[in-house]
Amino acid sequence: MAKAFTEDDPDGNGQKDTFGFVAPAGTKRGYASWYASSLIYANGGNFLTDAGGGKFTPAVSDPKTVEAVKWLQDQFCVAKTVNPGAVSNDTTVTHEVFEKGQGGIYLVGPYVLARFVKSIGTDKIEVVKVPKGPSGGPGTLGEGENVYLMAGSANEEGQQKFAEFAVSPEGQRIGMNKDAPGAIVRLPVHKGVDMAAERSDARWKVFQEAYADAVYSSPVPNWAPIRQTTADAINAVWADCGADVKAGMDGLATKLTAELQAQKAS
Repeated sequence: MAKAFTEDDPDGNGQKDTFGFVAPAGTKRGYASWYASSLIYANGGNFLTDAGGGKFTPAVSDPKTVEAVKWLQDQFCVAKTVNPGAVSNDTTVTHEVFEKGQGGIYLVGPYVLARFVKSIGTDKIEVVKVPKGPSGGPGTLGEGENVYLMAGSANEEGQQKFAEFAVSPEGQRIGMNKDAPGAIVRLPVHKGVDMAAERSDARWKVFQEAYADAVYSSPVPNWAPIRQTTADAINAVWADCGADVKAGMDGLATKLTAELQAQKAS
């Protein structure tokens, strides 16, 4: 499909100005890692392996992870199906690239569905699950919103009541915001809330079904530096078509080992 978007002039303007994938593949806030994660999980790969007892080892040099990152490098460098400039883009820019029709496939979360329906047109938006990779899967990135209770609050009882309300049926329905943009609750956490009854857009069911295969980040003390380190390494092999992916992932494994040791998680 990405090849067809790239080569078959889907907008009919006689120019090769459409690409298969739009990707937030820059390093800002670890976006390259965030984007790659679903395809890594879909191929049975991962960033870390759970060694038990709160300890982890790097999994980025595992063949399944390397295969996924290499496949993506091939989209940038061989098939040339990714929008130009993707290796420098974050999601803010990538949303706009997709809305301008410069690419046909965008791997992104459900929170932008309502925005794209409004800006692009509901008849032009199809939602599909991330397909299984050749060596594993299914799998896709699992994330969620949180209720934060701030340390040192003078009203801990009020905080507790708000958290309880947020996960109640009423709070979940308010947070879902039906089909409007800006939903802070994507899929309800309360079993008493029926997503289909709250949202009329049937495309949300795809996200709900995909959740069964969701993979969450490993529960290390601090995921942020791991996400950033993996983003830097993955972005580097996408930006340099002469880079050896296996060598890059081996180097990344060494850095992750040091980070895990610093976090006392290895």
